[in-house]
Amino acid sequence: MSSPRRDRRGRGARGPAIAPPRAPGDLAVRGRPNAKQRFDAVVLGIVTEIDRRWSSRLGLVEYAVEDTPIVPDDWDDDAVPLSSLVRGIGGQPTRLVLFRRPIENRCEGREELQALVLTLVVEQVADLL
Repeated sequence: MSSPRRDRRGRGARGPAIAPPRAPGDLAVRGRPNAKQRFDAVVLGIVTEIDRRWSSRLGLVEYAVEDTPIVPDDWDDDAVPLSSLVRGIGGQPTRLVLFRRPIENRCEGREELQALVLTLVVEQVADLL
């Protein structure tokens, strides 16, 4: 009678059968940031610097990142918007929104991404001023 083996080559399992649960948003567990977190880090770095320099002239501005813009079905323009600026009324803050997916689709690498995000933020801030 042959000895019982755990698998075909007799080695057994090579790792845990079930991965431990991960906390959402925990980079220490996952190891590397995903594309959304990398994009958010780029935007945060640029927006922090712009806001630090221009906050006294800009007033209350809320910065946001959304995955894609919502365009109506009868959208005539061929271009997809990369950013949006909604001016605040009364006590509402002005809202500057960057659309992650269209911006990432136009960039080859991190340097291009940083340059495009900086260009978009500067254009929107100039329009606001």
